This record gives sequence, structure tokens and C-alpha cells, in this order.
Amino acid sequence: MRNLLKASVLGVAIMSLSGCGFLSIKDKLDPQAMDVYSGMYDRFVSSGGDLGAATVWRMEVDKGLGPDDIKQSIESASVGTGLKNVGEMPLSKQLELETGKKQRYLMIYQYCSPSIARQAVDFSPYFSAYLPCRIAVVEDKEGRYWLYGLNMDMFVHGGKNMPEPFKSNAQHVRDSMMKMMEAGAHGGF
Repeated sequence: MRNLLKASVLGVAIMSLSGCGFLSIKDKLDPQAMDVYSGMYDRFVSSGGDLGAATVWRMEVDKGLGPDDIKQSIESASVGTGLKNVGEMPLSKQLELETGKKQRYLMIYQYCSPSIARQAVDFSPYFSAYLPCRIAVVEDKEGRYWLYGLNMDMFVHGGKNMPEPFKSNAQHVRDSMMKMMEAGAHGGF
């Protein structure tokens, strides 16, 4: 029943968008674009309408791993990917300095390949708003750590089909970010 409802909603959306030009661009889209957006829709609904949940990867960090382990694992997994650490934002430390109060851990790691970033912006200047790629480490109220990063499937497959070699490079960035998050969550060194 749920799949029928989802198919009906997508069908109505496509029909209503046809007057707005959707049908004129559908052949230019990546072959996986509709699957990407269907998954986003499912996550949006199951989260109660949380846009972040629909567009972001989330991984719980294994118990026993702390911020230093997470950082070392992410750094180790980045070796050989061509993605460079271009910045760290120790937000909880900054908030502690500003407020004088202990904060739950909040750190953002930023990674980028300048040459692939250039390809992305040449393909669409809107991609510049997504640069650099980020992994956030968030401590929840129960003291568990979580990793968050932009769902890179949207980047690779969510829009118009990318030309080569950019598409292969975008897929490499996606795969590298996933590898780094998995290492951070599970302690890969």
C-alpha cells in the first residue's frame, strides 16, 4: 500500500511538474536521479519532515571510541584519496570559550580536492555552496557520538548527467567521504 501511495504521489508530482518543464529535462537527468529523490522522500516522511534527515548521511560511532579516535580514523582513511584536510571547526571549544560553560562535543572536519572542486563549480556554480565536503562529529545528550555528512548520492546522481571525467571524480569523492565516515564511526586506522 505504501509503495502504491508513493508511486501515486510521484506520478501526480511528475504530471503537475510537466507544465513547469520537468518533462523537458527528464532525459538529461542521471539515470539514478529518481531513485535518489525517492529515497530522500522516504527519509523525509519517516523523519516527520526533517529536511536534514532526508539529505544527510548519519552514522553512530562505536562505543568506546572518542573524539581523538574518530579524528585519527578519519585522517587515516583520507590518505591516498586526494582529499585534503582544509580545515577544522572546533565549535564546542569555541562555545566553551564564549560562554565559560562545558559543551557537548561538536567538531566539523572539512576535506576538499581543489581540482575536483573546480570541475564541480565549472559544471554548476551552485555546487560551490557545498564546498568543502564536511564530516560533523556530534555528541548527543546521552553522550553518544554521531557522524553527519552530506548525502553525496545527491551530488553524483541527483541532477543532470555529469560528463566524464567529472562523473568518475565525483563518484570518487562520494566513495572517499563514505569510507572516511565509516572509518570514523568504527575505528579504522
